[in-house]
Amino acid sequence: MKIAEITAFHVKIPLKKVIRHASHSRTSTDSLVVKCTLENGTTGFGEGLPREYVTGETIDSSFEALRQSSLNSQFFPCSTFHQALDLAEKIVLPANDDRECSANAARCAVELALLDAYGKKFGEPLSSTTRILAGDLFHPVPYVRYSGILTSSQGMKLRAASLLFRLYGFKQVKIKVGIQGQNDFSRLRTARRWLGYKMDIRVDANEAWTLEETQKNLPSLESLRISAIEQPVPHEQIARLAELRKQSKIPFVLDESLCSMVDAKRCLDGGYGDIFNLRLSKCGGFIPSLRLAQFARRHGLHYQLGCQVGETAILTAAGRHFAASVREIRYWEGSYDRHLVTEALGDKDLTFGRGGWAKTLPGPGLGISVNEEALKRVVVRQEVLRG
Repeated sequence: MKIAEITAFHVKIPLKKVIRHASHSRTSTDSLVVKCTLENGTTGFGEGLPREYVTGETIDSSFEALRQSSLNSQFFPCSTFHQALDLAEKIVLPANDDRECSANAARCAVELALLDAYGKKFGEPLSSTTRILAGDLFHPVPYVRYSGILTSSQGMKLRAASLLFRLYGFKQVKIKVGIQGQNDFSRLRTARRWLGYKMDIRVDANEAWTLEETQKNLPSLESLRISAIEQPVPHEQIARLAELRKQSKIPFVLDESLCSMVDAKRCLDGGYGDIFNLRLSKCGGFIPSLRLAQFARRHGLHYQLGCQVGETAILTAAGRHFAASVREIRYWEGSYDRHLVTEALGDKDLTFGRGGWAKTLPGPGLGISVNEEALKRVVVRQEVLRG
């Protein structure tokens, strides 16, 4: 079964509220959606969210990477889902950086589109990718449980949001810190009081602290029973965490500094991280994220499933398949669809329910259908890459 056409779409989706953290403030998201059409008419969709402050990607550079990738020469006919997985894993897009991550969002969009289309063709869900390619990680579950996230709220809004998460039955909450003009520890003390001491709370600084600030903050974070510190310092200073890691009782999560296997190997050699934050778009797709999880597990490190602001149902569904098929994920993030984006693009509401619980997606491919009329409403431009 051959690929007949690949089309890339630049979509701009307004958010229902302003999302602000230490690195960025966002009211809409520019996403790359890729549609793959097989010769029998079966279609699949993939999505990537280029973030210049994370991997150096923009929507324009993503389109350029797709144009330069010679995708036509990389595709071959697939008569089984195993062959389709082989095809998907071998997709290479030109990266212009030594971390090999500057085309990850585009690669993710193409990979997911292929796996969705071929999954539908051969009757295999995306989660079968874990079973076939990473059997050591495969651990299917019927439900997953997502974390709550507190971004820039403070005062009454922070108290109300914290209490809501507690009453709604969440067990994990991530709190954004390092936001200019805000007192981190006043906010954290308030959140801890209203979330309760049974809640697993972790913080994400989005590179906002210096090493000295991180060291100074550790005793207070420990006293508040913070379970993990995500990306406290800028990527350029990440190696300096090695010494501090030896002193800290709280594990460090790598996010902006963990975008590729190059990053993973540098982390292992430098000894400056404990947990990998695996965000599918940031890490180049479902299969590269599996390989990073395998690497972490093999070397005694841990991993969590992250998400990016503005994911539509396409990336939400892909993340759900990852969450429901990979063992030993430390934290789960995602499925904010109804609460965040004005156009989720899918035929199903994938928003988590009470307590962060969400069901595994049945059916082949992503397990959802994309509403192409909704897609048309948010398309800024499109380009046929094959066909």
